Amino acid sequence: MKTQLLPQHQQSALGQEADAILRSCVHCGFCTATCPTYQLLGDELDGPRGRIYLIKQVLEGNTPTPRTQLHLDRCLSCRGCETTCPSGVRYGRLLDIGRELVDETVERPTWARLQRRALRLILPHAGRFALLLGLARLLRPLLPRTVQGKIPVRQSLPTWPPARHARRMLVLQGCAQSVATPLSNVAAARVLDRLGISLIAAAEAGCCGALSHHLSAAAEARDFMRRNIDAWWPHIEQGAEAIVVSASGCGVMLKDYGKLLADDPVYAEKAARVATLSRDLGEVLAGEDLAALRANRPLRLAYHPPCTLQHGQQLPGLVEKILTRLGHQLLPIRDSHLCCGSAGTYSLLQPALSQQMLKNKLGHLTAEQPELIVTANVGCQLHLGSQSALPVRHWIELLDQH
Repeated sequence: MKTQLLPQHQQSALGQEADAILRSCVHCGFCTATCPTYQLLGDELDGPRGRIYLIKQVLEGNTPTPRTQLHLDRCLSCRGCETTCPSGVRYGRLLDIGRELVDETVERPTWARLQRRALRLILPHAGRFALLLGLARLLRPLLPRTVQGKIPVRQSLPTWPPARHARRMLVLQGCAQSVATPLSNVAAARVLDRLGISLIAAAEAGCCGALSHHLSAAAEARDFMRRNIDAWWPHIEQGAEAIVVSASGCGVMLKDYGKLLADDPVYAEKAARVATLSRDLGEVLAGEDLAALRANRPLRLAYHPPCTLQHGQQLPGLVEKILTRLGHQLLPIRDSHLCCGSAGTYSLLQPALSQQMLKNKLGHLTAEQPELIVTANVGCQLHLGSQSALPVRHWIELLDQH
């Protein structure tokens, strides 16, 4: 794709990065076939190719409008288009750059600004989110049924095992996950303990920065990254093998730390090291002897592979192979490559589209009458669970037979 960027963009690091991505696109349109929003809306501007043109126009001097912003906002950042693209276009990164540029020019309505600000002030901070969720649980009986389903029930937690093994790995506790679905990491710690690995949580670490990053608050996201690096670095120096992430959305972010902090003279080297050490929980277990974890009673499972795992981290089939290896029956799921509609804050900011995708996804997941729905990301787990008649759990819980 030929480009004629404005001089200020030609001279900026972001502009140069965007230009390189734009030039790799060959206009083929293969991406539209796997784009959830294009499938629902049928508008070229609500597909990757159309959004690429919108971002190109902004970089070349066209003034963005609220309509431009809307088409970019409707993107889930599922990156299914990247899996399909024969040219290796880094669409997800281009979208982040485009959104940031448009948000600098187009002022959102007051309510939209307040909503986004509230999300950034609450969700990435576990303490604040815990207070809000606790209040919501108390008020649940008084709330409409549509709202009640979105409030996760409190999970009963077994004991986190003590650090007793020579092999040690760090764990990202995260923000929303540590409050809404804390059982995922506890189960991970217990499973790894049985495999001779101690999972260590650094109390000072927190949100991975993804929420701020995808809401065009780049400086705020970088602060979250630096805080995590500072919290983990002493453990890394002491020989921690990996940073284990049980939420695939956070995993994508951690693996990008090196790129996102590449221009930071203090943190660039450390960020690259953190990115190299980051592992999805499935990646860790795939390399271990799992004989002791074989299922006592195999289950008929519907597995939903999060977009952040199969497209973002490019790890298709990872969890499916582990569950099959342990004796479970994985049922065939139609359109398993498509997003469930969660996509971080998307379900809150684009509720109508999100609910359409959720309805479609649950229909496919339950078509073969599974006993249970499992997934690998907190957002998908909560979103699917909000409307599912079947339990929705993180897959690691099946391996923790306590």
